[in-house]
Amino acid sequence: MDLSDLITPDAIVPALKANGKKQALQALAEKAATLTGLDERQIFDTLLQRERLGSTGVGNGIAIPHGKLAGLKRIHGVFARLAKPIEFDALDDQPVDLIFLLLAPESAGADHLKALARIARLLREPGLATKLRASSDASALYAVLTASATASNAA
Repeated sequence: MDLSDLITPDAIVPALKANGKKQALQALAEKAATLTGLDERQIFDTLLQRERLGSTGVGNGIAIPHGKLAGLKRIHGVFARLAKPIEFDALDDQPVDLIFLLLAPESAGADHLKALARIARLLREPGLATKLRASSDASALYAVLTASATASNAA
């Protein structure tokens, strides 16, 4: 599974402004609604329900909020770099500034978990978060994400 299958250049938010977790999830839900045609509130509620089970802040300033939605035809990703880090109840108690939202169809099953594992592995790669934090615009962020994914597939 290639990252370019999950995320498109227009699904990158280079400087998301949010004062907290809920506001960040709301902004991501809004972006995802534009990309998928689904209801923003439905996406936001799905993300909040998942966060109630436990934070999707995985550490090192990274969060991977995710959920399954009825009406979705394929797995969608949205990547955001925050203008300033926010509290996200992450596993390491560090603020989050890189968020990769993953939405899957209700019927996705193992594909959803495979995509989630792929993103988690990619974002844990040494130096990748640094490159993402240093990239200034959406096309640079997209290039870093997809080039890193391609390189790690080849390895």
